[in-house]
Amino acid sequence: MKNFDVIVIGAGHAGCEAGLAAARLGCSTLLLATNLDTVAFLACNPSIGGTAKGQIVKEIDALGGEMAVNADKSLLQMRMLNRGKGPAVYSPRAQVDKNAYHVNMKQTVENTPNLYLRQGEAVNVEVTPDGEFAVTTAVNLSYKAKAVILCCGVYLKSKIIVGECVRDSGPNGFANAQYLSDSLAKLGFTLRRFKTGTPARVRLKSIDLRKTAEQRGENDVKPFSYLSDSIPATKRSCYLTYSTQQTKDIILSNKKLAPIYNGSINGVGPRYCPSIEDKVVRFSDKERHQIFLEPESEDTCEFYVQGASSSMPASVQEQIYRSIEGLENVEIMRDAYAIEYDCIDATELDSTLCSKRIRGLFFAGQINGTSGYEEAGAQGIVAGINAERLIHGKPPIVFKRDSSYIGVLIDDITTKETVEPYRMMTSRAEHRLILRQDNADLRLTELGREIGLVSDERYAKFLRKKQQIDNAEKQLGRVVSPKVYAPLFESKNEAVNNAGLTVDEMLRRTNITAKDIQSLGFFTDTDDNALEEIEIECKYRGYIEKEKEAIAQANKLESKALPYDIDYLSIDGLRLEARQKLDKIRPQNLGQAGRILGVSPADVQILIVYLAQRNSKR
Repeated sequence: MKNFDVIVIGAGHAGCEAGLAAARLGCSTLLLATNLDTVAFLACNPSIGGTAKGQIVKEIDALGGEMAVNADKSLLQMRMLNRGKGPAVYSPRAQVDKNAYHVNMKQTVENTPNLYLRQGEAVNVEVTPDGEFAVTTAVNLSYKAKAVILCCGVYLKSKIIVGECVRDSGPNGFANAQYLSDSLAKLGFTLRRFKTGTPARVRLKSIDLRKTAEQRGENDVKPFSYLSDSIPATKRSCYLTYSTQQTKDIILSNKKLAPIYNGSINGVGPRYCPSIEDKVVRFSDKERHQIFLEPESEDTCEFYVQGASSSMPASVQEQIYRSIEGLENVEIMRDAYAIEYDCIDATELDSTLCSKRIRGLFFAGQINGTSGYEEAGAQGIVAGINAERLIHGKPPIVFKRDSSYIGVLIDDITTKETVEPYRMMTSRAEHRLILRQDNADLRLTELGREIGLVSDERYAKFLRKKQQIDNAEKQLGRVVSPKVYAPLFESKNEAVNNAGLTVDEMLRRTNITAKDIQSLGFFTDTDDNALEEIEIECKYRGYIEKEKEAIAQANKLESKALPYDIDYLSIDGLRLEARQKLDKIRPQNLGQAGRILGVSPADVQILIVYLAQRNSKR
C-alpha cells in the first residue's frame, strides 16, 4: 500500500485545484482520474467566467490557483458582461478552446512537484484503525493518506438520457464511477440525485451564419489572471440566433416523449438553466428564446448550441434544432443529453469543506450539489488548502461572506439545504459592491501569500498595484483651477464652476474618468488596473461606506461562536423546526445560524439569551 499525505479523487476542475494546492503547499498528493482524458475536461460549454462566475475565477487566481492562468492560455475570445450596469456586477467571460484547456491543465498537473497523476477508478474509501484513510481502486490497488478530497463531479452512478435511451455513463461517453456511492453510504452520507444537461454539438459549415448576429470578443478586457499581461485578439466568433414558433410547436407536440415530463428522469435539475423543452413549457407566453452558437475549439468545426439543451429523442432533437433560425439544414455531430448523478448533502460539511463527522475527509465540486466549473474550482482550492493545514496542525482557513464570492458559495451550500444544483449569481452576495472582479487581488492576495500559494512574481505585481493606488490616492485632495479642467469638462458635457475642484471632486463627476484625470497630469505612472480601482472607489465611495457599515453590523453576530456540543433539541423557546435544523447543521456562529432556512430572527434572539446564560453558569 502506497502512502501519501493527500489523495484527491477526481481530476476535474475541483480535483485539479485541490491537487495543485495541496502539492504546492508541500503535501505528497495523489490525483486519481477515472480516465486521464477527463483531466479538466469541459463537459458542457467551453467557457470560463460569466456573471458572478468571473469574480470567482479572479478570486481563485488571487489565491494562487490555476483556473485563470489556464483560461488565459486557452482563450478563443473574451468579453465583459453587464457593462451597462454598475461595476458591482461587471463579470468577465471567456470562450476557451476545450482541447487546449485540457492539454494545458494536464501539463501543469504533470509538471507540479509532489503531485502524482494516476488513472484509476476509486471504488472504496474507508477509515483505517489509526485514523487515516485507505482508498481502493477498481483494479485492486490500495493507497493510504492522512486526508482525502472527493471531487467526483457528475460521475457517481451517472446515467446519460436521450429520449428512451438510458445508459450508465459519465459525460461525453466517458466511463462513470459505479461503486463509490455505496462506499459513501456506508460511511453514513446521505446521497441525493441531481440532474443537469447539455445541448447538441453541430457542424459549423451547416449553419447559415447570415441569419445570425456575430459576436466577436472585446479587446479592451483585462485577462483573468493577474500574471497575464494581455489577451490575444479574437480567434473565433460566437453567433446569436433565436428559436421560432415552429420550435415551440415541435416541442409541444412531442411533450410526451420528453424524459423530464414522462417520468424517465428522477434527478432534480437547475431551474436557472432549463432545457429548451422546459423553457417552452414553463414560459409558454414567450414567442422565441435566445440561442448562442459557440465554438468548441480551434481544431474542430463543432459548435455548442447554448440555450438549447435537451433530453428529447435524437429524431426529435433534429427537428428542434432545424427549426432554429440559421439552423434549417444543420448537421448534428453529438446529441444533446441529460445526465443524472449522485451527490451529497453539503450541510454535512463545515466551512472548510471537511466532513463534520469524519475528520480529514473533504468534498469539493459537483459532488456537493453545485453546478459549474468555477464553483468547483473554488471549492477545490479551499479543500486543498485546508487538507494541508489539517495535516500539519495549522488553523483552518475560513472564507467569510464579506471577503469573497468563494465565502458566499461555501457558506450557502454548507448552511442552506440546496434542493437543486447550486449556481453562483451576483444576487446571492449581499455585499457584491465590495466583492468586485476588479479588486479580487486586493481582497485575497495577502491571504494567498500567507497560505503559501502566491508566488514571488504574483506578489511583486500585487505590491506594485497597491503602491500605485496609494500614490494616486494622495493626489485626490489636490485642487485644480477652472482654467485647467474647463476644456476637459466642456468636451465631456460637464458644468464648469468658477471655483477650483479637487481631483476627487472631478473624478466623482459622471462623465469624467480616471484616464481623463491622467490627461491633466495626475496619476502618472499608474497602470490601467490601478486606475480602474481608483475610479470605482471614488465614484461609489458613499455606497461602499454603507456596505462596510452593514458588514460591521453583521460581524457582531459572526463573532459569537456556537459551541459544537450544544443540545439544540432541549433549548426552551426554540420552535421545533429551528431545533431540528440547528441540530442537523450545527452552525459555527450566530450569523450562520440566522441564515439557516427555518431559523427565524426570534430563534436567533433565543440563542443569544441561551449563550449568555450558558457563559454565566460557566
